[in-house]
Amino acid sequence: MPHPIVFDDADPVLIRVRSIALALPDTSEVVAHGRPTFRCGKMFGNYGGSVKGGERHDQSLLFIPDASEREALLDDPRFFLPAYLGPYGWVGILLHDWSDWDEVTELLDASYRQVAPKRSLAKLRSIGDAPADG
Repeated sequence: MPHPIVFDDADPVLIRVRSIALALPDTSEVVAHGRPTFRCGKMFGNYGGSVKGGERHDQSLLFIPDASEREALLDDPRFFLPAYLGPYGWVGILLHDWSDWDEVTELLDASYRQVAPKRSLAKLRSIGDAPADG
C-alpha cells in the first residue's frame, strides 16, 4: 500500500522550493513516502519531514549540508535533525512565506552539488555559475 500524500500542490512554500530545485540542471521531482523529493540521480532535497518521535514539519526542506556547516546549522532554531535521514547527514529547515529564499537557494545548491554527477555540475559552470566542487 502506498504512503498517503501529505502535501498540497498549491502550497506556496512548496511552489517556491520546487522552482528553486527544478531550475538546477537535470533535476526531477519524485513523490516518495507521500512527499515531493528532488533528485539529480540521487535525492538532494525532500519537502517536509519530522523530528523522530516528535513534531511533523510539513513546510520544511530536508537537504544535505556541507559537513563543516552541519553543527552550526543545528544550533540555529530554524533547523532540525530530521527523522530517518538525519543519521545520514541530512538537516531540515523550517520554511515560511517570509523565509530567506536566498539562503534556501544556497542550501539546495550545496546539497545538489554533493550528489549531482559531473556532467550535471559541468552544466552549472557552462551557464556561468560558480565553479563546482569535485
